[in-house]
Amino acid sequence: MIAGAAAMWKALPIAQRRMIVALLCAVGLANIAQPYPDLAPLQHGPTIALILATPWLLRRWPLSTSSVACIWLFLLLHTLGARWIYSYVPYDDWARALSGHDISSLFGTERNGYDRLVHFGFGALLTAPIAEVAGRHGGLPMRWSMTFAFAAIGLGSAVYEIFEWLLTILAAGETADYYNGQQGDVWDAQKDMAAAQVGSTLALIPLLRRRA
Repeated sequence: MIAGAAAMWKALPIAQRRMIVALLCAVGLANIAQPYPDLAPLQHGPTIALILATPWLLRRWPLSTSSVACIWLFLLLHTLGARWIYSYVPYDDWARALSGHDISSLFGTERNGYDRLVHFGFGALLTAPIAEVAGRHGGLPMRWSMTFAFAAIGLGSAVYEIFEWLLTILAAGETADYYNGQQGDVWDAQKDMAAAQVGSTLALIPLLRRRA
């Protein structure tokens, strides 16, 4: 079993192996002096499971290094947000330290918007990999693979919002609002889904140009 896992690992391109190791290190760093230890397993557990399964997944369904890089960037965004359970990512503190100004004042926002950025990144970064899977492993022509990717982003966003709602009710209890990043906005789920679709739409533009 160990030999088989080692063989799958060695079969991956070196750039993909480096990304997997870097992501694993990022998850480890994100859990040093974890400020929300009770919620950390919910946030980081799926990422660790995916990291462990990645060598098998990429051997079964190979992807280009550019698509793996898109998935990797998205998971890095998630890992950063997961450290502060999204609602408390201190990007305003970082901006003030660098420039003396905070991002929230610049855009006139009161809520922490990092979760919205990651939902946008879900669409912007995962559309191309999904389209590649649909075309390369699903046999769809390019136009239909892009259509499928756009629809899959919408479906994935909706399923995630439902899953997040159920998970917070069952597992997060009184900390549900902190876990799911709603921050008191009753339309948070709809806005998150819209952000993902905007990101997906923008990601399709270079794909369409490449096709033309």
